Amino acid sequence: MLDESKFDVHLKLWALRIPREFCKVATKLLNGHMLNRPRIKPVTEDPTSEKTRYVILSESVQNPDLSDIPSKNLNELKKLCKIETVPYSLTLGYSYWGADQVLKQVLPSGLEVPSSFETIGHIAHLNIPEELLPYKDVIAKVIYDKNQPKIQTVVNKVGSIANEFRVPKFEVLAGKADMATEVKQYGATFKLDYGLVYWNSRLEHEHIRLVNKFQNGEVICDMFAGIGPFAIPAAQKGCLVYANDLNPDSVRYLKVNADINKVNDNIRAYNMDARMFMSQLMTVPIDESDESSNNLENVITSSQERNVGNGSLKCDDSHVAVKTKGSKNKRIKTCIPSTCKSWEHIDHVIMNLPASALQFLDVFRGLIQMKYWKGSLPWIHCYCFIRSSETQESVILEAESLLNAKIHDPIFHRVRDVAPNKAMYCLSFQLPGEACTSEDITDTAPGSVHI
Repeated sequence: MLDESKFDVHLKLWALRIPREFCKVATKLLNGHMLNRPRIKPVTEDPTSEKTRYVILSESVQNPDLSDIPSKNLNELKKLCKIETVPYSLTLGYSYWGADQVLKQVLPSGLEVPSSFETIGHIAHLNIPEELLPYKDVIAKVIYDKNQPKIQTVVNKVGSIANEFRVPKFEVLAGKADMATEVKQYGATFKLDYGLVYWNSRLEHEHIRLVNKFQNGEVICDMFAGIGPFAIPAAQKGCLVYANDLNPDSVRYLKVNADINKVNDNIRAYNMDARMFMSQLMTVPIDESDESSNNLENVITSSQERNVGNGSLKCDDSHVAVKTKGSKNKRIKTCIPSTCKSWEHIDHVIMNLPASALQFLDVFRGLIQMKYWKGSLPWIHCYCFIRSSETQESVILEAESLLNAKIHDPIFHRVRDVAPNKAMYCLSFQLPGEACTSEDITDTAPGSVHI
């Protein structure tokens, strides 16, 4: 238990009782000699009269004759109004001190005080190191107390991530055991259950950075979409997004978020293994004219016509109108062709699973049926971790081996440091044409893909 009374600091001070109409000029004359403590106003009410106020003097003013204050300033104030010196007691209690100040007193010397935590809606996510685990409850209480009312739940990750959905296991250390929360980023609202799905608030700038590369009307494929941190803003921007995740809870919240942000028309959500998702997305129907024979549902139903020219997607003057929250424009016109077929064109593929996304690159070997493809090949945005013992060149070599093709002009973007010797990167490159015609790929039927 935390004894809050141990943090009480009692101050014996002096104050000047002056008419309230002279408070402003008094603070100028007494500048440098008034109490200077964060979050404490040096001018306060006089409990004995509404006509006067207390000007609380600095701790350095020890004598009631005010000899610690320059006589010139004091005499000038006395000419203006009647002043009276009174004793003033002030107690700085537990509620006054910040989390760092409290924890420095609570934790044994030599142990590093937790300086930060991730905020997910009303949840504070701590990563308490092993040496601090014996103090986890008191740490959580202090974090909880000092971040009211925003923080209602404090959790700590338990053990390593072992489940197939890459969702950490948490223990609730303080507050209510409610993991369902809401997060707002770049004009979008995301609902989620932090105990069931993956979310990282520290990636907000990366989400914005990548989505800013997308253009209205482009087709995006998100292989590990989660609850939609890339998919939702891309759809808001007017893109058509095929979004997939293996975790059914993530897909459930992805659909909820698409509805909340009014982008249902621009998102198609799938709950599949990422390899199977890509394979089926790119499979050409046996009867190519029969769209219903494709393994994935037809994504758009409207009267628009598709026009392809100069390697880019175009559409006529009919548009799907999408309301975009937070935008200056009340409606955004999107150029999404009604007969858009995933096996004919995709502009970008997002692979946001840094622990293992590289290993999924081999899915692109022979995946695209070039005789049906229209326009340029897609850009791949593959997230990965690079340790200090590794190089970008080694990552490229691994990616090329998996693609069975040479990557031209790769672009590395350092996203964030995740450990002292480990950083997260985004590797972006245009899918090499050689990867689409790998020698070990054998067509057994129109539209078939060997993985």
